[in-house]
Amino acid sequence: MERRKFLKGAALGTAATTLAAPAIAQERKEMVIVSTWPRDFPGLGISAQRLSDNITSLSDGRIQTQYFAAGERVGAFDSFDEVASGNSQAYIGADYYWTGKHPAWAYFTSVPFGMTTPEWNAWIKYAGGQELWDELAGEFGLKNIACGSTGTQAGGWFNKRIESRDDLQGLKMRIPGLGGQVMTKLGASTVSLPGGQIYENLVSGSIEATEWVGPYNDFFMKFYEAAQYYYTGGMHEPGGGLALGMNASWWGTLTDWEKEVITAASYMELAASHEEAAALNGVYLQRLIDEHGVQVEAFNDDIWDAFGEASAEVFEETRAHSELATRIDDGFQAKLREIGGFMAQFETTFVNQRNRVLDLG
Repeated sequence: MERRKFLKGAALGTAATTLAAPAIAQERKEMVIVSTWPRDFPGLGISAQRLSDNITSLSDGRIQTQYFAAGERVGAFDSFDEVASGNSQAYIGADYYWTGKHPAWAYFTSVPFGMTTPEWNAWIKYAGGQELWDELAGEFGLKNIACGSTGTQAGGWFNKRIESRDDLQGLKMRIPGLGGQVMTKLGASTVSLPGGQIYENLVSGSIEATEWVGPYNDFFMKFYEAAQYYYTGGMHEPGGGLALGMNASWWGTLTDWEKEVITAASYMELAASHEEAAALNGVYLQRLIDEHGVQVEAFNDDIWDAFGEASAEVFEETRAHSELATRIDDGFQAKLREIGGFMAQFETTFVNQRNRVLDLG
């Protein structure tokens, strides 16, 4: 008897699902996503494509994404205007690309001497960062969510050793965001190029140095063909947060459930991209050394001090831009000291001692 009731209920459930399907189909939303990365780009590009696929998958098809890599619908650096205008519904990229529109966009990717990925995630999700991001994005008709992270990025690729601040004088380097402004203050000539244009400019000599991401991503860029000196962790991107920027009006048409699906997919990729980089960076760093003779270097303390002095000037100029820039910097710096201070006492203490005891370098 109980078994018959169960089977009858199951059949009714199946019928209900079948009857509901046409209604669900009518509610489908189209989501055109443009990206700042080339198609099938190891690391960043693959991450963006994975996020696009996951939004459709997690929504059970109710949100139908259509993904365009850089140059397929608009140029990489045209993504912001494409979405703000409503021509496309979303972009995936690094928000420090938009500092020409407002310098505070940098805080929602990474800033010099800023937050590592765990610190930035904590600030964005639980310590007021998202609210400040919403305020900034809202001024441009956008709604942005964290959707990826590279972890601490490399200091960059150089065609000569950087042993003093004098070595930065006149150096032609690709480096965007506030980090680029720091290098400019130290005498470098900086440009901001999309990822797909860096290699050709480095090989041709139009630039002499570039930062990109880390060993996993950088291995496939073949920068070692023109620059053999690869510097470990740089001042400019301790975290490297990535954004899903959506047209705010389109976001407003979504149901709460649809918004939660997009947020969940974004946060899933935020974790996945960081973990993937952590798993593969060491592997590809060794391959760069063994297979291509790359020389791994580290900036000395004098250069780090120069970075620090220039960064202080850049932050003051950023704050002077507007009241909102000041509030974003205030919020960021306060939480950096609160969250970072705790991390230094606990996680950093442990990691340093573990590395010493185990001789991890």
